[in-house]
Amino acid sequence: MITARVTKKQGKYYSFSCEGHADYDNAGRDIICSAVSMLVINTANSIDKLTDDDIEGSDKGIIKWCFKNEPGMKAELLMDSMLLGLEDVRKKYGNDYLKLIIEEV
Repeated sequence: MITARVTKKQGKYYSFSCEGHADYDNAGRDIICSAVSMLVINTANSIDKLTDDDIEGSDKGIIKWCFKNEPGMKAELLMDSMLLGLEDVRKKYGNDYLKLIIEEV
């Protein structure tokens, strides 16, 4: 199962992590892993290239990033969009493959 975790501080995005495997199909054919990876990696790249926000993170086994400062409106919108996509994947394929956790810290 893939676990995607979003943390917020005072209602603003603070960090994101994603780990695990959906095990929906064999490696290279797992459409859930592909969809989640594309949403997550595209969001990190978009925040980096299309906003003035700084994130620091890693993609070594576990994809994770943290905003260095409170994110601006563009980064908030990109995060909202990623979560919308992840929620759609979870709804379509079920809770056995993707767990989405959103928590206030």
